[in-house]
Amino acid sequence: MRDSSKNIIEFTLVYNQHKNALFNFTLKMVSNRMVCEDIVQNVFVKLFENLEKIRNANGVRSWLFTTARNEIYTFYRNKKIHIDQYGVEDSDELDLENSVKMEDEFEIRETSEIVLSSLNALPVEQKEVFLLKEYGGFSYKEISTIMNIDENLVKSRLFKTRQKLISKLSKIFSA
Repeated sequence: MRDSSKNIIEFTLVYNQHKNALFNFTLKMVSNRMVCEDIVQNVFVKLFENLEKIRNANGVRSWLFTTARNEIYTFYRNKKIHIDQYGVEDSDELDLENSVKMEDEFEIRETSEIVLSSLNALPVEQKEVFLLKEYGGFSYKEISTIMNIDENLVKSRLFKTRQKLISKLSKIFSA
């Protein structure tokens, strides 16, 4: 009974710590709230089933995002949908602080929509690296592990993505 209670407590702590970041990443990748909720639920079910097998507590975060990434690609393969055909529809669902004034909230939403729209125009490889770094908070090494690519390729993709976004946004905001 103690092991079961310990597992539930450990799972709850991990869930509460990572649910928002994982949800936001998944939502930005699939652009559909219901699909996102299903994928995130599947990821956490798999986590609960495999929690004892994950030896490194620091590895849980990487495990979650790797599993979410695999679930996202499985979803697209099963549906035969190309990822780059869809943009984020739910950009207004980003978590905002309650203390933000209404005017500031509107500006933040508008800016978020512009950034996400620009991000969705980029190749999926660049978009994914950017989302893992900026929204997931992963290091280059962690991203290379999650995506199963070289760390230098992660740095290169992230640099190119940032340059493209800066170029697009500077054109929009200077107009």
